[in-house]
Amino acid sequence: MKFSVYQISRQGGRERNEDRMGYAYTRESGLFVLADGMGGHPEGAMAAQLALQTFSAYFQKAANPTVKEVPEFLSSALMAAHHQIIRYAAEKGMLDTPRTTLVAAVMERGHVHWVHCGDSRLYVVRHGQLLTRTRDHSYMEQQAHLGRSTDHINRNILFTCLGSPAKPVFDLSGPVLLQQGDRVLLCSDGLWGTVADEEITAELSRHPLEHAVPELVEMALKRGGPRCDNVTVLAMEWETADEFQATRVSTEDIEDGVFASTIQSGVPDPSIEDMDDAAIERSIAEINAAIRRTAERNL
Repeated sequence: MKFSVYQISRQGGRERNEDRMGYAYTRESGLFVLADGMGGHPEGAMAAQLALQTFSAYFQKAANPTVKEVPEFLSSALMAAHHQIIRYAAEKGMLDTPRTTLVAAVMERGHVHWVHCGDSRLYVVRHGQLLTRTRDHSYMEQQAHLGRSTDHINRNILFTCLGSPAKPVFDLSGPVLLQQGDRVLLCSDGLWGTVADEEITAELSRHPLEHAVPELVEMALKRGGPRCDNVTVLAMEWETADEFQATRVSTEDIEDGVFASTIQSGVPDPSIEDMDDAAIERSIAEINAAIRRTAERNL
């Protein structure tokens, strides 16, 4: 398995950068994950980091050296990440839960599968054309898909995310058979909020990843101005030609059982797999009860 990968995260005009990204791989499988911690709720960076760590831990366990059932893996890892965030909030006695969007892809056997929740996106570009991209879980995207006007809708209003009291809504996509030179880009809304799909496609098609990705990020920051959102991008090129060496990864020499990752270590609570829906509901009820008690004291 050969691919090039390039990742970058830049803080915009926000007080902190709550985006997180990373990738992991074995001899025959690769995982790419990006999460955007949500402002307006506490500890968005923690929610994003917990999501990445959960996916990494699940991947390390499942990829031997490939993941047997990729869609099942992606959905299970996403729900486990959600549960981990809820548990973290309950154990800390938080009055509100940390929340994050997430997009993750697994590439193996020459195919790519992905899952997303919220408005962090995945793009697949082939031969200079946009092959596909995710559809945001936002009211603006929902109305646009129905052919309705979106001029009055705030694009930041989502109807699902990880860490919210409601069970997350997510979409599974793929498999898409990869061709040499295909490029897959994961990004936070800090990129696509100011850079159009056509521009992302064109820039990705013209230059190697190590030039195209920083250029896209700089474009987003410049257009966003002083109040620009954080901009985070993780991009991969499949079966990169030999002349592009700077960001090229080859797993051909990796032994079976070896796992490599750029995701910060810290395996989530191993008992999380035993946390069923009833346990999640109890944690949510505890948080809601704490919110009510606080509201009553403030009356």
